Amino acid sequence: PPKTYLFPPPPPSSFMERIQRISAHLAPKETIGAKEAKAKKHKIGILTAGGLAPCLSSAVGGLIERYTEIDPEIEIICYRYGYQGLLIGDSFKVNWEMRRRAHLLQNYGGSPIGNSRVKLKNVKDCVKRKLVKPGQSPQDVACNRLVNDGITILHTIGGDDTNTTAARLAAHLKKRGINLQVLGLPKTVDNDVYPVAQSLGADTAAHQGAMFFESIVNEATANPRMLIVHEVMGRHCGWLTVATAEAYRKRLSKADMLDEMGVTAMKRDVHAVFIPEMNIDIEAEGARLRAIMDEIGNVNIFISEGSAVDLIIKQKEAAGEKLPRDAFGHVKLDKVNAGQWIASQLKPLIGAQKILVQKSGYRARSSPANTFDRNLIKSCVTYAVEAAFRGESGLVGHDDKDGKLKALEFSRVKGGKPFDTGSREFRRMMFEIGQPVSRTW
Repeated sequence: PPKTYLFPPPPPSSFMERIQRISAHLAPKETIGAKEAKAKKHKIGILTAGGLAPCLSSAVGGLIERYTEIDPEIEIICYRYGYQGLLIGDSFKVNWEMRRRAHLLQNYGGSPIGNSRVKLKNVKDCVKRKLVKPGQSPQDVACNRLVNDGITILHTIGGDDTNTTAARLAAHLKKRGINLQVLGLPKTVDNDVYPVAQSLGADTAAHQGAMFFESIVNEATANPRMLIVHEVMGRHCGWLTVATAEAYRKRLSKADMLDEMGVTAMKRDVHAVFIPEMNIDIEAEGARLRAIMDEIGNVNIFISEGSAVDLIIKQKEAAGEKLPRDAFGHVKLDKVNAGQWIASQLKPLIGAQKILVQKSGYRARSSPANTFDRNLIKSCVTYAVEAAFRGESGLVGHDDKDGKLKALEFSRVKGGKPFDTGSREFRRMMFEIGQPVSRTW
């Protein structure tokens, strides 16, 4: 029997009207930011700068995807090689094919739009590299480029200097009555940016360094009494060195050993960790590690590239060696070679017959983002885009004070955050490997 209704709806007058009613009911709701995107016409700029980290490609792809989801017609400009591209006008427009295939960037490391180390405050260096003409202000040139390109929202993916530089550009433009929103994303394998709890790409770098050492540790069998030094990235902060050692030891704990043939966890373990936040007592460590060398026939050390760097630089310059510096005034750490220095200091003390120093930096920083970082990047990218449409500016990340994801004020952003040597996990690891440690900050 036909159904009856107390108040039956009027039948549609036509088939097309029925389709329109169904379509209206099933149409997806507007996403956050869609209304704002329609209300004001924005033009997006994206640049990556500084050293590489396993987040750049993923973050660029994520920004393109998210903006396209909200407004497929919004214009996106990418500046090649960071601030260099901004100064010389080297950029490209993201076309529809790039938008359609932006998800593929999740599979790659590096930066699809290129990085460079350019400090806008260093006028002499910018002139020398022909990025600006003599007499020009790099900051004015960069600001004029943004104005001429019509950029209203700038996304900078980099460390503290990359993002605070963009904030200064926005402040400079504001004095001219021009509004530029800056939404930065924190990129550094050192995880040393205030006040960000976890920077993008750092977790990937740690696990890549751990996998790197899984191969290098086999060199302990190449020679009797072998000293292997694994040099890890980290100028002022030891976070990556500690995280790499912890990740490696966790992987080692799950491996099957063959003790009867000398394939033991003890021979493959980390025997010492040296980071910038700790003073190195060479004599005491030499005596401790000598006992390990005598017992198992090899010693494995993890060291940050910035460990004891002031002492090493002082020794080298006292000997008349002139160390090159980058655009930021930092001594180039590949010329300092903390790993080689610690190996040469410890070799006679522990009776090593041969030393091997290996650096995992290039593998760690250029790898594609792992699952942990992809999820972190996605959450930060999503927040950054929606915050941009809300009119906010800041460095997007989890606040290390309350753990909340937000656009952090640029006035709070700075580098050089030290690793906490008082953390429970770190002290547990150091106790397990038998290395004394005292809190130094």
